[in-house]
This record gives sequence, structure tokens and C-alpha cells, in this order.
Amino acid sequence: MLKSEKFFGKRDSVADVKAVPISDKSGADKAGSSLSMASTMSGAGAASTSPASASSSASSSLISRVVPASIATPPLAVASTVSAASDVRSKLTVGPNIKLKGVEITDCDTLVVEGRVEATIDSRVIQISEKGAFIGSAEFDIAEIRGEFDGDLTVRQKLVVYASGRVTGKVRYGKLVIEEGGQLSGDVQLSSSTAAASASASVKGLAVALG
Repeated sequence: MLKSEKFFGKRDSVADVKAVPISDKSGADKAGSSLSMASTMSGAGAASTSPASASSSASSSLISRVVPASIATPPLAVASTVSAASDVRSKLTVGPNIKLKGVEITDCDTLVVEGRVEATIDSRVIQISEKGAFIGSAEFDIAEIRGEFDGDLTVRQKLVVYASGRVTGKVRYGKLVIEEGGQLSGDVQLSSSTAAASASASVKGLAVALG
């Protein structure tokens, strides 16, 4: 018979078991198989937990690297896109043989006249082609006249009358350029704001010279 004595003063382990010489071989085989089974189960447990932890680590690494496009896109990119869309300038072209009469044109950045327009407009740029004509009241930052303008024209910055251009009526301008052959007639004056700025600059220059 196997006889063993355990020391309960310490933690039970293989080292805590004191074996008495064994005369029964079958008992030794049973003890050996029991210890072997325990070590096998321990090894299997360790083996089974190792792939799970590796899979968990790989999964967390994959999640950290895969980011949805909507999250990865910086808000500034969306903002810049919206800003770029809002900066697109509007342009109206009145083609040849088209007549536009009795209207008020609004929210138009650039007006290109190749036909005939009778209207009121306050915009940034007007371009009248050689066969184009504008009749009415208009205010622009820049006016380029190759055709005909008749009416009240206020150009806040620069008025250009090309060789084929003809402007008649009440005209106010900031700067004036007339090509040889261009015609400008009527009540033509430097705009009041430009004249005031020029007078102020002249007074400052005189004061500096006297000082």
C-alpha cells in the first residue's frame, strides 16, 4: 500500500509531499499517471489561454488602426470645402440676339452683355461686347465697355471704354481709361468719394511740404 504524509503547515504542492518507499507498483503507476494528467491539464490550460490573449491583442490593435472615414476627416477640411463652395462667383451672360427688358438684376457678380439689356443693377463687374447694349441705371466696381451704354453709370473703381465703345448719359467714375476711338459724352465727373480722397491726399501732401 502507498503511504504518504502531508505537511499542512505549508502550501500543498509536490514539494510538500513526503513519499514513503513503495512496494506496490500499481499504486506508483496510479500516482504517476495522476501527476502526469495534472501537468497535462495545466499545460493545456496555458496553451488554451495563450491564443485567446493573442487574438484579443491582435483585435485591439486592428481596432486602433481602423478608423471610419467620417471620423478621420478633419472638421477643417469640411469647413474649407464649404468655404470654397461659398466663394464661387455668379455670372450672367445675355447672349447675342437676346433682349432683356424692364428688370432688376440682383445677386449677380459679373454681367456679360452680348445682346440688349434694359435694366437696373448694382453689381461688381459689367462687360459689354461690341454688339451688346445696356440701357438703364447701373453701379459697378469695374466696367469694360466695348459696345454701347446709355443711362446712369456709376463705376466705383475703374471705367474702361475701348475703341469700339460708346458711353452716354450721367457717368461717375473712380478711374477712367479711354482707348483711341472710344466715345464718352454727357455729364461725366469724377465720383465724389474719389474726389474727396484725392483732396484729402493733396491736403496731407501740402502739410508735409510746408512742415
